[in-house]
Amino acid sequence: KALEYYDKALPILREVKNRSQEATTLNNIGAVYKSIGQPEKALEYFEQALSIAREVKNRSREGTTLNNIGGVYDNIGQPQKALKYYQQALPISREVNNRSQEATTINNIGTVYHSIGKPQKALEDYQEALLISREVNNRSQEVVTLNSIGTVYSDIGQLQKGLEYYQQALPITREVGDRSREGTTLNNIGGVYSNIGQPQKGLEYYDKALLIRREVGDRSGEATTLNNIGTVYHKIGKPQKGLEYYDKALLISREVGDRSGEATILSNIGGVYEDIDQPQKALEYYDKALPISQKVGDRSGVAHTLNNIGVVYYKIGQPQKALEYYQQSLPISQEVGNRSGVANTLNNIGRVYYKIGQLQRALEYYDKALPISQEVNDPFGVANTLNNIAYVYRDTNQPEKAIKNWEDSLTMILEMRAGLKKENRKAFLADEDNEGAAIALIDLLIEQNKPDAAWEWYNLATTFELADYTRLIDAKVKNPEAQKLINQWQQNNQQLQLLYSKVEDGASTQLSQQINQLQAETNQLAEKITEKYPEVADLFEFKPEDINKLKANIAPGTVVIQPALLTDAKNVPDSIAIFLVTRDKPTLVKKVPIDTKEFDDILTEYRAQLENPNADDYDINQEKLYDYLIRPMLAEITAYSPKQLAIIATEKLRYIPFETLYDHQTDQYLLEKYPIHYLTRISGTRKQEEKKTQSMKVLAFGNPTPTKIELLGAEAEAKIIAEKLSSKHFIREEATLARFKTDSPGFPLLHLATHGCFQKDDCTNVGLKANNILFANGETFDIKDAALLGLENTDLIVLSACQTAMKADSNGEEIAGVAYLFERAGADAAIASLWNAEDETTKDIMVKFYENLQQGMTKVEALRQAKLSYVREYVHPFYWSPLILIGEGK
Repeated sequence: KALEYYDKALPILREVKNRSQEATTLNNIGAVYKSIGQPEKALEYFEQALSIAREVKNRSREGTTLNNIGGVYDNIGQPQKALKYYQQALPISREVNNRSQEATTINNIGTVYHSIGKPQKALEDYQEALLISREVNNRSQEVVTLNSIGTVYSDIGQLQKGLEYYQQALPITREVGDRSREGTTLNNIGGVYSNIGQPQKGLEYYDKALLIRREVGDRSGEATTLNNIGTVYHKIGKPQKGLEYYDKALLISREVGDRSGEATILSNIGGVYEDIDQPQKALEYYDKALPISQKVGDRSGVAHTLNNIGVVYYKIGQPQKALEYYQQSLPISQEVGNRSGVANTLNNIGRVYYKIGQLQRALEYYDKALPISQEVNDPFGVANTLNNIAYVYRDTNQPEKAIKNWEDSLTMILEMRAGLKKENRKAFLADEDNEGAAIALIDLLIEQNKPDAAWEWYNLATTFELADYTRLIDAKVKNPEAQKLINQWQQNNQQLQLLYSKVEDGASTQLSQQINQLQAETNQLAEKITEKYPEVADLFEFKPEDINKLKANIAPGTVVIQPALLTDAKNVPDSIAIFLVTRDKPTLVKKVPIDTKEFDDILTEYRAQLENPNADDYDINQEKLYDYLIRPMLAEITAYSPKQLAIIATEKLRYIPFETLYDHQTDQYLLEKYPIHYLTRISGTRKQEEKKTQSMKVLAFGNPTPTKIELLGAEAEAKIIAEKLSSKHFIREEATLARFKTDSPGFPLLHLATHGCFQKDDCTNVGLKANNILFANGETFDIKDAALLGLENTDLIVLSACQTAMKADSNGEEIAGVAYLFERAGADAAIASLWNAEDETTKDIMVKFYENLQQGMTKVEALRQAKLSYVREYVHPFYWSPLILIGEGK
C-alpha cells in the first residue's frame, strides 16, 4: 500500500522539480523494498536517492542514504561492501553534527564487525555508540545498542553478560513506551535462557515477546519469535510441536515478504523432517529454501542448504546425487570464507567416495577436512573425520592406524557428550557415527586378538553410559564443594558447545583463541575434580583405564561375564562379543554371530513371557538365550571353577535375569549351577577399606499410605523382618520420608518395600514420577539425591517393590542407573525388581533371604538359596526371578 502512494508521488515531485523531496521518496521506496526482501530493487532506489542528495548537496540526506545502502549489503551477506558505505556515512554525520545519526552509523559498523567474526572490534564500536546515545539522550538508540552488545556477548558464549545488557535495555523500552523494541529485547532474553539449558524459561520470554509483537503489528518480528519457539521444541525432542510453530512463522514470512526469513524457516522445517526420517519431505523444503537464498544473495545460506540436500541424498542411498550437491556447496563456502562449512563438505565428499568404494579418494578428502576442523576448533568435525579415516584404514588393512584414529575420535566424542545440555544429548546419541565408532573399534580389537584393549574400551563405554545417566537426571554428589566444581565444569561445557556452534557460521582467530582458553580451563577443572574427589571420577573418564587396575577390583573366585552387543555399525557383521574376565587369569572373548532383529525379538518376547505368570512357552527362549550368551564360553567358565558369576549386562540384556537361562543338556537353570549377581561396571577406583562387621540391623519401610495400589505383602514383609532381626520398621502412614532420611545412615541394611518407579516414563498406575520412591502421605524421594543420604556404612539397600518397563527404545540404563547411584552414594549393593513382582512371593523370598544372611551366607548365596526353593517346585520364573542383586556379592 505504501508503495502505491510513493509511486504516485514520485512523478509529481519530478514534474515540479522538488529534487530534495524526490530523494526522500526514493529513499522511502528503497526502504519498503528492503523490508519485503527485494534487495536489488531497494539498491536501485537508494542509488537514485544518493545521486540526487549529492546533486543538491543535502549532506544529511546523503549520510542517511549511505547508511541505508550499507544496510542492504549487510542483509545480503556482503559485509565488506556494507562497511564501505557505513564508513562513508560516518564522517558526514559528524560534519552535519547529527549525533544520533552518528551513533546509528557507528552501531551499524559494529554490526558488520560482529558478522565477520571480530566481536571485540564490534564491542568497541557499540560502546562508542552507547556513549553518544546516552550523551544526546537518544533512549531508543540506546536500546538498540544495548541489544547489540548483548547479542555479541551471547554469541561469544558469555551468556550471563549478554543477559545483563538485555536486562538494561528492557526497562528503557518500557520507560519510553517502545513496545516494538520491548518485544525484540524479550525475544533476545528468551534466546539466552534457551542456550543455557533453561528451555522452559526461554519459552516464557518468547511467549511474552510474541504477545507484544502481535500487539504492535510487528509481523516480521512475530515470525522470528515463532521460529525461535519452534527451534526450542525441535531441540528438546518435540519435533511435531516445533513444526507447528515453524509453519505459523512461514505463513507470516511469506505474508510480509521476508524472503530471507522464509528461507531460514524452510530450512529449519527440512531439518525436522530429516530428523524424523522423512527424507523426501526434507528435500521438498530444502528445495524450496535454496532458490530463495540464491535470490536474496545469502551465499552462506545457499552453501548450507546445498550441503543439507546432499546429506539427505546420501542417507537415501543416492551417493552420486549427493556428490553433485556437495560439489556445488564447496566453492561457495570457500568463497564466503566459511572454513567450518568447507571442512564439513569435504568430509561429506569423502563419505561419498567411501560409499562407492573409492577409498583412497575418500582419504584424500578426509585429510583435507581434518586440519581445517582442527584449525577452526570444531571438535564435532574433528571426531567425525577421525572416525571416517579409521574406517578407510580398517578397510585397507592398516589396523594400527585405524585403532589410533578411532581411539582419538572416541575420546573426543565422550568428552563432548559429557558436556552436552540434556536437550542436545538425545540427538547426539542418535547419531549413527557416534554410536558406531565404539562398536567398530571393539570389533577390530577383537579381530586383532587384543581382548584386554577391547574390554577396556567396552567397560569404559558401560561406565560412561551410567555416568551419562546421572547427568541426564541431574544426580547430586555428597560433597558441596565437589558439586560446585561439577556445576562450574558443566557451565564451561555449555559455553563451549555454544562457541562450537558459532564455528559453523565461520571461524575467526579470536574465536579460536577463546575456545582454546576455555577448553584448557575446562580440562584443568576436570583434573582438579578427579584428583580432589576420586569418588566422582567416573563422571570424567574419557579414556579407558589399564586392565590390570580394573581386574584388581574383581573379587577372588568371581568370573565376570560381559556380553557386548556389536550391532548397527558400518561394515561390521552383527555379533555378540562375550567377555570372560577374572582377577588373575587372561581375558577371554568370543564373538557369536547374530541376526539383530531375531535376537531383539527373542529378548522382547522372553521379557514379556517372564512378566506373564500364565505364559507357558518361555522355555524355548530360555534355551536360546543360554545358547547365545553362556554356552559359547561354557568350557572356559567350567575350567575356572568360579565361586560365583558376576554379570555386567548392557542395553536390553539388563531387562533379563540371567538366573533363568536354561541349559537343556543338563536340565538346569544357570542359577542352579552358580550364585549370580550383577555389576554395573568394573571401577578402577579402589573401594575404601572393607566395612567393619556389623550386626544384622535392618531399617525397613513397608506399604506407605495412602497409595493407589496397596502392598499388603510388603507390609507383612517389613513386620516379619522386624520380628526376626534386630530391626526398626515403619509401615503405612508411619513410613515417612523424614524417617528414611534421618535414620538410614545408622543401619547397614535398608529395606524399602514401597513403590518405586525406575523407568523412562512416569508410573501413572501408582502415581509416581520416574526415578522416585514413594513414602507415606504422598511424599517421594528422587534418587538423584541418593548421595546426600550418607550411606557410607550401608551394606545393602533393598527395593523390593519397584517398577520397570522394557520398551522399544529402552536400553535398561534406568535399572543399572539406580544401582549405580546408590553405589556412588556409598552402598555396597542393591536388590531391585525387574518387573512388578508378586507381592506374597516377594515377601517369602525376602524373609528367607534375611534368614540365610543370619546363618552367615553371603548376599549372593543367600538370595540364590531363597530362590531355589521355588525353582525346585517348578514355579514360573515370574514369581522367583525378578529380584536381582546388583553390586558386591559378599
